[in-house]
Amino acid sequence: MDRADANPTTVFFFDVDNTLLDNDHVSKDLKRHLINKVGEFSAGRYWEIFEQMRAELGYADYLGALQRYRLEHPRDPKLLAVSHFMINYPFANRLFPESLDAVAHAQRLGRAAIMSDGDVVFQPRKIDRSGLHEVFQDNILIYVHKELELDDAEAKYPATHYVMVDDKVRILAALKKHWGARVTTVFPRQGHYALDAAQVAKYPKPDITIERIGELQKYSLEQILAAAGK
Repeated sequence: MDRADANPTTVFFFDVDNTLLDNDHVSKDLKRHLINKVGEFSAGRYWEIFEQMRAELGYADYLGALQRYRLEHPRDPKLLAVSHFMINYPFANRLFPESLDAVAHAQRLGRAAIMSDGDVVFQPRKIDRSGLHEVFQDNILIYVHKELELDDAEAKYPATHYVMVDDKVRILAALKKHWGARVTTVFPRQGHYALDAAQVAKYPKPDITIERIGELQKYSLEQILAAAGK
């Protein structure tokens, strides 16, 4: 199916972290860098602040945690190196295999957009440096809590049917509750959230489960639409 023949009434929403991009790998790289620059004790303190802020905000704020950490260590020049590492991280190297192929497949079937959670600086930077901004042609939504902004997402991307590809079953369940049979939930089992069996078991089974993002290419539009009615 050519792009011009794609179904304009279907919108595919893609999450970013651990859906298109291996954010667990990014975190591991940052942890190693922090230990090398500020030592294990200070690195541990940074991650304590990071988790506190994630609990407060509901999303990962790497730069915000660094800013708060700086308040405790205002004279530490090594923080500049940590900031440089974060801002200039080669995110394109952390895209999952065939993630861009999966997006291209969705773009042939309908319209594709990013719908992500995150802060207003680092998350857009990540999307830009990974090449996803160009791939999605500026079709990007970044919310604080996307599951609470579905009316806005629908207003910006009106469609008869939606497809949400996300590694968090909590998010998929919220969209299913909101849109019902108008959405097909796709669950790629990638990253620590998706592999947490206890958390996954707390929510209804997604419409489609795949082991990796590239497997989305195996599904036709007819199969994806039909899965929503299960």
